[in-house]
Amino acid sequence: MRVSAKADYALRAAAELAAAGGGPVKREAMSSAQNIPPKFLENILGDLRHARIVRSQRGAEGGYWLARPAEEITLADIIRAVDGPLVGIRGERPEDVEYGGAAEALQQVWIALRSNLRAVVESVTLADLAAGKLPADVRRLAKDPEAWRTR
Repeated sequence: MRVSAKADYALRAAAELAAAGGGPVKREAMSSAQNIPPKFLENILGDLRHARIVRSQRGAEGGYWLARPAEEITLADIIRAVDGPLVGIRGERPEDVEYGGAAEALQQVWIALRSNLRAVVESVTLADLAAGKLPADVRRLAKDPEAWRTR
């Protein structure tokens, strides 16, 4: 699985908003804090606004803030807002692809992959991320030496 630059930047920007505690954050401040190209961030914030994850206000006192509490927004919500479904096979959802012959079981692999991905990104909220306090299951998975092994 690949995490797009857009999803990575969106998660980092959203973490900045969560850490701000509800006050407006200027786009320039998010860009600088997370080293996100300003034009790219502008597009990402538009996607997050369209998904009703962030709100914005123009002007000197304006900026961006989360549209609901950080405890209610998961990493999956952010990823879906900027990239669409968590797992896609040639642009289709795993339940919509069909294989025959020796590859018939591949659909079940894609569905299992999505299930495991959901188990992580749907369990971590922006509040968890901003506080650096991830759920125990996620910490346990990340501590496993096999998780750090590259192949």
